[in-house]
Amino acid sequence: MCGIAGVMTADGEVPSPAALNGMIRMIRHRGPDESGVHVEPCVGLAHARLSIIDLAGGSQPMRNEDSSLWITFNGEIFNYLELREDLIKKGHAFATNSDTEVILHLYEEKGEDCVTYLNGQWAFAIWDRNRRRLFLSRDRLGIRPLFYTWAGKNLVFGSEMKALFVYPEVRRELDLNGLDEIFTYWCTIPPRTVFRGVFELPPGNSMVVEAGRVTVRPYWDLEYQDDCGAVDAAKESDYADRLLDLLIDATRIRLRADVPVGAYLSGGLDSTLTTALIKKFTDTRLRSFSVSFDDAEFDESPYQREAVRFLDTDHREVRCTSAQIGALLPEVVWHTEKPILRTAPAPLYLLSKLVRDSGYKVVITGEGSDEILGGYDIFKEAKIRRFWRAQPNSHMRPLLLRRLYPYLDNIQSQPDAYRKAFFHVQVDPALEAFFSHIPRWQLTARLKGFFSDSVRAELGADNCYAAIAAALPRSYSSWQSFCQAQYLETKYLLPGYILSSQGDRVAMAHAVEGRFPFLDYRVVEFASKLPLSLKMKVLDEKYLLRRCARNLIPTSVQTRRKQPYRAPEGASLLDAAAGEYVAELLSPTRIRRDGIFDPQPVEKLLNKFRRGAAIGIKDNMSLVGIVSTQLLVHQYIHHFDCKGIAYAA
Repeated sequence: MCGIAGVMTADGEVPSPAALNGMIRMIRHRGPDESGVHVEPCVGLAHARLSIIDLAGGSQPMRNEDSSLWITFNGEIFNYLELREDLIKKGHAFATNSDTEVILHLYEEKGEDCVTYLNGQWAFAIWDRNRRRLFLSRDRLGIRPLFYTWAGKNLVFGSEMKALFVYPEVRRELDLNGLDEIFTYWCTIPPRTVFRGVFELPPGNSMVVEAGRVTVRPYWDLEYQDDCGAVDAAKESDYADRLLDLLIDATRIRLRADVPVGAYLSGGLDSTLTTALIKKFTDTRLRSFSVSFDDAEFDESPYQREAVRFLDTDHREVRCTSAQIGALLPEVVWHTEKPILRTAPAPLYLLSKLVRDSGYKVVITGEGSDEILGGYDIFKEAKIRRFWRAQPNSHMRPLLLRRLYPYLDNIQSQPDAYRKAFFHVQVDPALEAFFSHIPRWQLTARLKGFFSDSVRAELGADNCYAAIAAALPRSYSSWQSFCQAQYLETKYLLPGYILSSQGDRVAMAHAVEGRFPFLDYRVVEFASKLPLSLKMKVLDEKYLLRRCARNLIPTSVQTRRKQPYRAPEGASLLDAAAGEYVAELLSPTRIRRDGIFDPQPVEKLLNKFRRGAAIGIKDNMSLVGIVSTQLLVHQYIHHFDCKGIAYAA
């Protein structure tokens, strides 16, 4: 995994090598092993390399035989050996053993359609000198990031937005509409970002810049089919066998590397199963890694230890305290490049540091399983709400709401009347397409009550759901409601938050590459066609995956109640380690100067936390969201020249 950057000039000039070197230095954390720059009339490409495959021969930017094609590539192509063999049969000659060169030759053979043959995670740019065309692409699920903007008429792109901001003429201004989306969905909706004029290439899309024209087009999207109804025992067994076979192969090809590969082991079903599958393909003792917490509410170490004993891994653990979370938040926000509403990325930042300090660059992880196989409580929540809505006057049906979010004490302690009001079933007909997510989005949107009058006036009464509504596939309305919920979660929150703020950004901050067997596109497409009863049987989540895991993982892990990864939240920002910078960022003077939030409700929120009276999701999201937004403004608007990682008032 690496960092990439580049420039395409509108007038045919040779881009400045100094500017490109400055851009790639800004994201050198992504690729500390070596760096390179290529310039010629019209284009400049830069690369910071994290060497994993073909350590000696995979330097970038890389060219083809006659230098008519150049590439800068961030990612891994896991089926590169099979593609290489096929290309050799067609007469292609290779100078290296890298997956990067496979992309170049595949582009020679297939043109822009080359991406449909790739099984992997990528963001790359290919300069086609003969056509004077720049071709950029991003993987199907959005595992690897790619951003672009315009400096005058010149296109500037990179793996992270901070690389763009180094380039002359690129301005750093907050996009309030992007902020509005984060305070609704937890993420921005591509191509919008939180910075004005900076765009994100959406997952599953490619972009062509040629003859002054820019074309962005999708080459892949999620697609669901009608539920096939009841499944007998024989069919269920067949589905389980096919899913397990796909996961085994997805894991096998993700072990391809010329460096050791480790595994994240959280103690949950997904990571324990992927760790068990890795064991099938290695004769050496597998190194596994986990994060644990002092606070028992968040700690999963008993399950982690049980999985370690069962699988016999060489395990390393980092224990995370509330004080560390508060102290680390400035570094985390510097890498996420957007406000976050949860502190969960901070412990994962510590975890990736542990991996790197242990001499590892690559880890297999279990992300994606909950989205594609129906593991989240939001799917269960939508199912119960629709069941209740079918008989809205029923006294018994809403009692099922007690089954939701058992790990959240504040919700569990509420009376049934509160649950009925919060998980309401009456939805504006214009928002029916978002039925599953309306309670979550409306709760998050309440944080916008902290916005200043000027921000509210600038945002106006715009429909914040319009961006998603406009992007829904034509077939969306024909899908089962469960599948609609899966689409929203997989299409937006997964790449926009889980794989970004909790994934690529905090892992690559320490030059650690995550690989995700559940996000192999073959697994995703297979899961999208599964009968709904095999995803969630009644209210039993990930039913088919649990069946696949029998005898492969500890029974206690296979059958344990779903507990999403969480971390200590708002209170960690009142700890002494964070108190000084939080007090400064949230002081009435600073709040008024930055102009995003209203100082009076912010002060009330702070006092609520100081009294120990803050409760529930809303208070925690509010404080984390406000602090991280203020940090972002401090680091990227006011103090970017000093990089802003260490807080400076």
